[in-house]
Amino acid sequence: MDVSNIILFLISCTNNYMPNNQFKKGELYSFITGIASTAIARRLQKKFNAAGLNITIEQWSVLYHLWKKEGISQQELCNATYRDKPSITRLVDNLEKAGLVKRVASENDRRINRIYLTKQAQKLQEETMAMADDTLNEALVKVPADRVDVCKEVLQIVYDNLK
Repeated sequence: MDVSNIILFLISCTNNYMPNNQFKKGELYSFITGIASTAIARRLQKKFNAAGLNITIEQWSVLYHLWKKEGISQQELCNATYRDKPSITRLVDNLEKAGLVKRVASENDRRINRIYLTKQAQKLQEETMAMADDTLNEALVKVPADRVDVCKEVLQIVYDNLK
């Protein structure tokens, strides 16, 4: 069942089958954004696997932020990726084992580890970013640009309201 069919099904549930609109609109929007995000992540993971890249989407999201700004602390990675400290520690541990990042103690505060990319990770940037762009283009193929803009605006407002 594709996303549009799921959306139509859920709308019919809220309008026709559930008395007093028990399936709240908030749940509907949450469900739609969740399945869309999951579908995009799964497609991108399949592309990574097909290309023989041994990284997960979660690891890639950490690399993505390091490509934007290398040498940030693990706490800064938590903030950038919206993950908790144990999750980032595990992800950085696994990236370090894979030879993609290295931890370096901060010169100012040795309790803080700065995370740096290895040459191997730097080589992945162009290839994986192209795969991510392709995946996003596939996801948005029938979506008019103005609708994408509206969606981004709405989701930003929702996020701003809750932070």
